[in-house]
Amino acid sequence: MTIKHLVLLRFKPDTTLADQTECKAGFADLQKYIPGMLSFEQGSDVSPEGKNHGFEHVAAMTFIDAAARDAYLIHPAHLAFVARLSPHLADVLVFDYAH
Repeated sequence: MTIKHLVLLRFKPDTTLADQTECKAGFADLQKYIPGMLSFEQGSDVSPEGKNHGFEHVAAMTFIDAAARDAYLIHPAHLAFVARLSPHLADVLVFDYAH
């Protein structure tokens, strides 16, 4: 059974558009380094409902299984990305489900 891993981001108010763009590009690059990641997509909120609770961006990854997702969480490329991204974030929401 595959695992869908969703990461919602709320950027700090002082995060520049250039910093946001760099963060999004870094997220996309992870697929090059992470074994077992079947797909990656991301996007910014465009919902007219206004129920995003301030979260502005989502990344959605599909992993071949829970073991691949678990390996991603501790992978050096992921940890380095998190270290670069964290100073720009006000909040993060992560939600995983079996697919």
